[in-house]
Amino acid sequence: MQNMPLAIGLFALTYVLMLVLPKYRKYVALGSAAIFILTGMLPLSQIPESISWNVIMMIVGTMGIVSLFIDSQMPARMADILLGFMPNVKWAVVSLALFAGLISAFVDNVATVLMVAPVAMAIARRLDINPVPIIISIAVSSNLQGAATLVGDATAIMLGDYADLSFLDFFFYQGKPGIFFAVELGAVASALILLMMFRKETAKVPRSQPTAVSDYVPTVLLVGAVVLLIVASFIPNMPDNINGYICMGLMLLGLLYTAITKKSMAAVMKPIRELDFDTILLLLGLFVVIGGITEQGVIDALAGVLSALGGNNVFLSYTILVWFSVIISAFVDNIPYVMTMLPVVQTMAGTMGVDPTPLYFGLLTGATLGGNLTPFGASANITGIGILRKNGYTVKNADFFRIGIPFTLAAVIPGYIYIWLMFGV
Repeated sequence: MQNMPLAIGLFALTYVLMLVLPKYRKYVALGSAAIFILTGMLPLSQIPESISWNVIMMIVGTMGIVSLFIDSQMPARMADILLGFMPNVKWAVVSLALFAGLISAFVDNVATVLMVAPVAMAIARRLDINPVPIIISIAVSSNLQGAATLVGDATAIMLGDYADLSFLDFFFYQGKPGIFFAVELGAVASALILLMMFRKETAKVPRSQPTAVSDYVPTVLLVGAVVLLIVASFIPNMPDNINGYICMGLMLLGLLYTAITKKSMAAVMKPIRELDFDTILLLLGLFVVIGGITEQGVIDALAGVLSALGGNNVFLSYTILVWFSVIISAFVDNIPYVMTMLPVVQTMAGTMGVDPTPLYFGLLTGATLGGNLTPFGASANITGIGILRKNGYTVKNADFFRIGIPFTLAAVIPGYIYIWLMFGV
């Protein structure tokens, strides 16, 4: 028996509390999930299928591999080599932002900022320039590339799992260039914006010796994860959770290698402690919550409202979805938002009798890039600002908006046009 008003009220309260109490999001989600179960709004038999273990395993596995990758110093060495080719600060800033984007297409956005920001801080200190706009540029660029690949961000992993997209589907889908190229168009446009903003920074970049890499095995594991995800997309009849198995398997292999080579339990526990358990618990709770509101008919009702707003016109619905996602994600964490909207999008497409692809890709594009509109819209932004504050720099909202707003518009508009022309027409 459905109890839609109670489900809607509980879901709305969950969102409000996650927004008001960001440090306790996981507890809010888990508490809400418990209420859905205890009240019978989500039957016990539905709990296992409500949770996507493939998503959980992919996120845990990639987090572990990335931790080992960072500790190996390979990202720092790559950044040092890249800077060696840059003639001045202007190009150094743009190259660091693009480098952060490249890394974050395969590595968590927060981890990317933690890797690249220290390089930018070192350059700023040597040249006695303000690091604030440089760190902001790195943060927003890392957010941009989260939608480029299957492993770029938690939201991309969720879309891949929900829509049954393989690693290669992000590059070529339905015989057409995929969302990866929409993101890269945005990257080119946003790079031009950064070049214009930093056009006066013409000081020479100081040269230094590239950072020494302590171990190449984590790099092999990270590359191996990408290769195996690609290979799995070509092999028919693979297990449903194959992507999760690949990522978890390589992480465990990395931990075993660490245990053998370093003979230290502390070295093995370090990447485990660095797993983002807050996000993992948040996802577990949200999977149950979304299962509950789906069971109570809320998803169908919400899809009906959005379809009515779009007048059952696919282009208008697509446009509303993209820009609504941009605005919402500027204030609300995109993980719960995307998790909520994926079944809504599927139902909308079914109601209109159309292919959901442009709506899926539009949702991911808007939700991923919308976080760049505000200083608190994405975890990478918060991380970058935190690094600056620890180093004694105050970040005003105006400092962030000056880069974040034009960067977001330059990145979203080309992707918005590209996705519609490629998959909507």
